[in-house]
Amino acid sequence: MKVRTVDQEERVLADRGLIAGLIETCSAAIAAHADHLCLLDSAIGDGDHGTNMKRGFDALRSESDALSALPLAQAIERIGVTLVMNVGGAAGPLYGTLLIEIGRSLGTSGADTDLPDAFGKAVDAVARRGRALPGDKTLLDVLYPVHAELVRHAAPDAIAGRAESAARHTIGMRAMRGRAAYLGDRSIGHIDPGASSCALLTSAICRYIEEYRPA
Repeated sequence: MKVRTVDQEERVLADRGLIAGLIETCSAAIAAHADHLCLLDSAIGDGDHGTNMKRGFDALRSESDALSALPLAQAIERIGVTLVMNVGGAAGPLYGTLLIEIGRSLGTSGADTDLPDAFGKAVDAVARRGRALPGDKTLLDVLYPVHAELVRHAAPDAIAGRAESAARHTIGMRAMRGRAAYLGDRSIGHIDPGASSCALLTSAICRYIEEYRPA
């Protein structure tokens, strides 16, 4: 029978607090900006991105206790599955793929230092799932810059700033995927809703991690 050490017990409790805190922080950020995300989406999409994201994060919030009781990697993977099942449109499968792949990679390696590598592989999986590339005016235009910051071990505030500037950069892009692609050049001049929600969540996560101190 395996016996946990005091350090392992403390790590488990810290992970549980981190998971619960991140779910609450991200859910609150999406709830506060859901109407704005819908407004952005109404310009080049179906107008329901904020509603869809809020539904997914409401589901996560309702399962927070169960999710935070799981090992960290398994919790991340399960969070991805929950988003796939509850977020409508393209966002659910894309965000879900990102988190499922991160969870699986971390579960295999079990090392915090592997996060940049796990994140990079997950972003590539999102690109394959969405059949998109950087510059296509999607959430990938935030995810790839965020990965670059992780690779260079940037501070949380630097990662958040890069995510926000990357999302704004989509304003000048022509949409190449999704409903917005049908607008052609008319999609130029509008921020991509998926990029916006991705930057919003990245900033919320970075803010929480910067402030988080395990008990």
